[in-house]
Amino acid sequence: MREINRIILHCSATPEGRDIDAATIKDWHVNGNGWSDIGYHYVIKLDGDIETGRQLDKVGAHCKGHNKDSIGICYIGGMDKNMEGWKDTRTDEQIISLHDLLVELKIALATMWK
Repeated sequence: MREINRIILHCSATPEGRDIDAATIKDWHVNGNGWSDIGYHYVIKLDGDIETGRQLDKVGAHCKGHNKDSIGICYIGGMDKNMEGWKDTRTDEQIISLHDLLVELKIALATMWK
């Protein structure tokens, strides 16, 4: 397993209330950007469902200069409904899922380094 020193949280920069999935983001990244895969390791949908993106043993493509040693998590949303400004659009379900995922990852990473 590669060395992981940080977990980086992103938003999908999509309008509030518009749900998309990891497959859609993968299409943007592969067909739009020409990347080999989705850039994020996890995507958290509006209902709190956590979808797996890029495998953890693979370097992500989510934060230039910090991909090598990080895990990328993307929650769906981040923009107001008119796409005119940034907004914390996380649903209660996304907040709970994000918390649970972060706890799970931190425990797993701590266990790996013992």
